[in-house]
Amino acid sequence: MTAQGLEERAAAVLSPEAFAYIAGSASAERTAAANVSAFDRHRIVPRMLRGTAAADARDLSVEVLGTRLDAPVLTAPVGVLDLVAPRGEVLVAEATKEVGIGMVLSTAASSTIEEVGAAAGDWWYQLYWPADDEVARSFVQRAEQAGAKAIIVTADTPGLGWRPRDLEQAHLPFLLGKGIANYLSDPVFRSRLATAPEESQEALQLAILTWIGMFGNHSVRPADIARLKEWTDLPVAVKGIQHPDDARAVVDAGASGVVVSNHGGRQVDGGIAALDALAPVAAAVGDRADVLFDSGVRSGADVLIALALGAKAVLYGRPWVYGLGIGGRDGARHALRSLLADFDIAMGLAGCARIADLGPETLHAAP
Repeated sequence: MTAQGLEERAAAVLSPEAFAYIAGSASAERTAAANVSAFDRHRIVPRMLRGTAAADARDLSVEVLGTRLDAPVLTAPVGVLDLVAPRGEVLVAEATKEVGIGMVLSTAASSTIEEVGAAAGDWWYQLYWPADDEVARSFVQRAEQAGAKAIIVTADTPGLGWRPRDLEQAHLPFLLGKGIANYLSDPVFRSRLATAPEESQEALQLAILTWIGMFGNHSVRPADIARLKEWTDLPVAVKGIQHPDDARAVVDAGASGVVVSNHGGRQVDGGIAALDALAPVAAAVGDRADVLFDSGVRSGADVLIALALGAKAVLYGRPWVYGLGIGGRDGARHALRSLLADFDIAMGLAGCARIADLGPETLHAAP
């Protein structure tokens, strides 16, 4: 099933609130659409008679941020997965482990860091840096202890964008206590509460209000990356980078990588398509840090194009979430396997046996 097919099927089976939360983007959703259409400006130039179409001729493995993956793909950090499936993050951890790719766990998860760490293979932890450094430090150290292999700091969400689909449904899951499992289970966060949230509905509501005051941190600056690195021995990357100067700033501060991303178009409507930001960022810091890409990947050809433009790996978002909502772990696994098979075949038919074979010469500008 194509990414579009998964979306259409998910729209039919998910609740209106769940589908709106996953599918929706900022304002008129122009940037979300631009993320997908940006790939149309690039065409793959296949090379012939290289023997790469044989199934055993290709090695798609890659090492990125010190993690070895069977293919250059990780699931993007998507929050509140219990909107689409109970224990959603754990099911995704199991599926990614089975297919040999990485998982990036969102801070805004419905399952705890420890639950996911017990089920996952190679996984990273995505940090929404809360406005309480001790809670942030606790999250990072819990992730390291649970087996995460990298920390991904999201920089593009100091607050939520204007998301009309959620507003039309009058639905923000966090206000119902969903997607804050890592907070409610955190000893430092709990120390900020007068009463344990599980004791009563009133105590839970007070915990949610505490979370509201803590989510979104407008004070984080590139220099804080050095401070974060004092909390952990794991490599740190910064997600949400779209300008070369921002990439240079975080790498200069100690980041081992950057993720070129506009949050799937969920933050700044009318912003640059993420793919259009990739090559300039890779040119700026690709010799000093690992560059990853997120936002708009829908096919194997998209993965190939992003790698040719300078990414070492991609983060894949909405389609596997639709698969999770349609069929649980099996649905997520199907969506991931479909992308990987598509990418593998595209590589072989384009005459590329290894990720290192990809580069600007692999592409031609579309007319």
